[in-house]
Amino acid sequence: MPRFFIRQNQINENKLILVGEDAHHVARSLRMAVGDKITACDMQGNEYDCKITDFEDDSRVFCDILGSKHSDTEPPLKITLFQALSKGDKLDTVIQKSVECGVAKIVPFESERCVVRCKADAEDRKTERRRRIAAEAAKQCGRGILPEVTPTVDFDSMLDMAFESEMVLFCYEGDGTEPLGKILSGALSRKTDGSYPSVALVVGSEGGFSIDEAKRAKDNGAYMAGLGKRILRTETAPIFALSCLIYATELS
Repeated sequence: MPRFFIRQNQINENKLILVGEDAHHVARSLRMAVGDKITACDMQGNEYDCKITDFEDDSRVFCDILGSKHSDTEPPLKITLFQALSKGDKLDTVIQKSVECGVAKIVPFESERCVVRCKADAEDRKTERRRRIAAEAAKQCGRGILPEVTPTVDFDSMLDMAFESEMVLFCYEGDGTEPLGKILSGALSRKTDGSYPSVALVVGSEGGFSIDEAKRAKDNGAYMAGLGKRILRTETAPIFALSCLIYATELS
């Protein structure tokens, strides 16, 4: 069943309206008709089963809400991925796959060894494209929320944002790391209310992190997480680490 993300102001009692690109997609691309059913998510973890009742050209689609429930597809912890800029379309792939793995937020950032640099005149366009990729992935895999994708930030801003989470996992291939599995088994446990700590996952570019960057993260209290004996590509590392997090909290 097609899935769409909506805002609360699109709901009025047992009625719902799709507008803009979503309405055009239903009317023109999917060629849906009165009586067809869709699923709508309010970006707060609630899902609505809906039946189309009317069209206003291809700009507004009117629906009756048949029922609602809290989404059961969200992971039991909030994960924010901080991903360094990388060459080509690697970041696009990371965004798509990390949304499928359950991240709540993605923050691209620049580090010392990034080959690609943020260009102010292109940043708005790139951020909008990345958000579209996240939205499409969220619809495809049945997410209950629409993960946020922020504009690119610098390394210092990234660290400040990362430490808003309760646990910071800094993926590093240098000295002084602990295996990710050991970190998770020792530090990632349920709180008294049954929830898990929020997690910031920090992944570098093709060149990894400088010694100074790693030291600054460690001095601030980040866990220096090793991802095994093999060096993973920048687009592989976040998916590997996210899979470990989901296994530890949702599948074990």
